[in-house]
Amino acid sequence: MGVSRRTFFSLAAAAAAWPSVTGVAAASPPGDVVGKITVGYQGWFACAGDGAPINGWWHWSQDWGQAPSPSNTGIKSWPDVRDYQRTYPSAYANLGDGRPASLFSSYDQQTVDTHFSWLRQYGIDTAALQRFNPTGGEGPTRDAMAQKVRSAAEAYGRKFYLMYDVTGWASMQQEIKADWTAKMSAHTASSAYARQNGKPVVCIWGFGFNDGNHPWDAGTCLDVVNWFKGQGCYVIGGVPREWRVGGSGTRAGFSEVYHAFDALSPWMVGAIGNAGDSDDVYTTITVGDQADCAAHSIDYQPCVLPGDTQARQRAHGDFMWRQFYNMIRAGAQGIYISMFDEYNEGNQIAKTAEDASMVPTGSGLWALDEDGTHCTSDYYLRLTGDGGRMLRGEIALTPNRPTSPAG
Repeated sequence: MGVSRRTFFSLAAAAAAWPSVTGVAAASPPGDVVGKITVGYQGWFACAGDGAPINGWWHWSQDWGQAPSPSNTGIKSWPDVRDYQRTYPSAYANLGDGRPASLFSSYDQQTVDTHFSWLRQYGIDTAALQRFNPTGGEGPTRDAMAQKVRSAAEAYGRKFYLMYDVTGWASMQQEIKADWTAKMSAHTASSAYARQNGKPVVCIWGFGFNDGNHPWDAGTCLDVVNWFKGQGCYVIGGVPREWRVGGSGTRAGFSEVYHAFDALSPWMVGAIGNAGDSDDVYTTITVGDQADCAAHSIDYQPCVLPGDTQARQRAHGDFMWRQFYNMIRAGAQGIYISMFDEYNEGNQIAKTAEDASMVPTGSGLWALDEDGTHCTSDYYLRLTGDGGRMLRGEIALTPNRPTSPAG
């Protein structure tokens, strides 16, 4: 089935090296994925005048040619920009405290450096740089972002790896191989490039989803997975939540594809919205997923999300902590946070407006105090750091959130 089997002795060594909270033996020993917290890193925000080849308000606006405003917005949360040396004025009204409503650009190296300094400060291990179809107009900016992330990871002692999101990439099968060979594989020479089991890490997100943006059959997807493994990579699959149990969002006949990956990371955004949902997923999906992965010598890296601020899901961290608790008590080998800087879906852990004084007036955007509990702008970075400590066994497994919203 294309699955890389490990010997009994390798498994015994892994179990000794990585003592799971639940006693579930990991397929792999600790590395830059196993035993680690990984954050999804978009790095896809640009501003007019920042020098980026894309030359516009990339992902801040619906119309990138116009400055973001309440009627032309692409975001659900407002960032706290106080740590950035350079920001760019938007068309929003001033913040509640009278300051201009300015935004950061990911294209500024100082922005990426700031983000990776936060990763170091809060004990977050690894960043998965999202890479969408790079063959169109976004390609040059995405290429530049890979180098900026590499530089920041090296400077701040963090790890990074490439995460290909194949959504909407019509000619993916050949072009993803060419992109890796001609461009992205060069970054594996960096001391900061993530390795697991001695192999450079690559994630492919989007195989097995049952929609028009992910149209490939199982044979095409298996070819791509096995090609990357043939390049000597440790390959993670970003797969549908119901990859194992089946469901309307999952294509049939993909079992061989899923079991060809070295690690699996099921997607949870949009599937859960409160602690009760997380408990249900633990019972109906997570425990069985972990058992299936263990049976096939696959590492399990489930998804944890902070919650959509505009949907008011966060419950001042209780929603996110319940997910940490459930994934870790199931025996997960690693955790994938979705996402670090996803201000578009409101699921970011990066510093965010605390209250109305830090949000543009008239914007309609909720701040982190949306449920009446004050949270510092770095609260979800601190919460993620504590989740990592629980994953590594540095603090006891507990359903009770140890992190104070107030700092």
